[in-house]
Amino acid sequence: MRIRLAIAVSIACVIAAFPARAEAERTISIATEGASPPWDGTDANGNLYGFDVDVGLELCSRMKVKCSFVAQDWDGIIPALLVGKYDVIMSGMAITEKRKQQIAFSVPYASGFNQFVVRKELGLDAGDTNEKVDLSTLGANEKATIERIRSTLSGKAIGVLRSSNSEAVVKQLLGDVGSIRSYDSLDNLKLDLAAGRVDGGLADYFTWRDFLETSDGTSAVFFGPELKGGLWGPGVGAGMRKDDTELVNKFNAAIEAATKDGTIKALSLKWFKADIAPALPK
Repeated sequence: MRIRLAIAVSIACVIAAFPARAEAERTISIATEGASPPWDGTDANGNLYGFDVDVGLELCSRMKVKCSFVAQDWDGIIPALLVGKYDVIMSGMAITEKRKQQIAFSVPYASGFNQFVVRKELGLDAGDTNEKVDLSTLGANEKATIERIRSTLSGKAIGVLRSSNSEAVVKQLLGDVGSIRSYDSLDNLKLDLAAGRVDGGLADYFTWRDFLETSDGTSAVFFGPELKGGLWGPGVGAGMRKDDTELVNKFNAAIEAATKDGTIKALSLKWFKADIAPALPK
């Protein structure tokens, strides 16, 4: 009787331990575009790299879970998440109210800003490219800057990534005065900009900075102020399905810990040569 009882207890312990072990061994699949370095890129061997990848690996290590990265075109990155193709999006995705209607976000793991570039041969007055404009709180000076942008870019063809917040911002700022061309990838936008098929573009500052340092990028320059806020929201976060609340909570805890101990700052300095770590949680 005692032997049977001992066996029963042993089996119960194994069964009780199994879910915890299975959870610990879960592999989290993370999608990134792989076409917007230094946020995320794809090397000559087809391997994904960049800030998003390094941060994702760091967070998975802190959560004690395995993770794998998959490339996904930007146009379908949210729909593919919703149908279960992967578990998380980490691709420089801004946390916005519109996207929050479809998916859940972690707390921000990065901040950042966007900026226009234009072709040098146009000879446009770039204005103060170090000026900072928060579209969430426009004062008189900021409104004057926006009007100068509208006037200078009137009639120009401006390229943006399709389904991005930059596309929405350009439509908001220039939709009635300029021509907007939406691209399936930033790589194709860069090609058209270098070839003179588009006059300028709006995208993440760091993505442009790296491009302008290439031979193709020498034909373009920054234009106008650093832009943030508004439709871009409070920062960049990891996107997940709304019903995956446990995973969201784990990402939040890992991000806050990695922010507090300076790991995210170190990774941002590595990839951007600038500190774009989010503000420490209060």
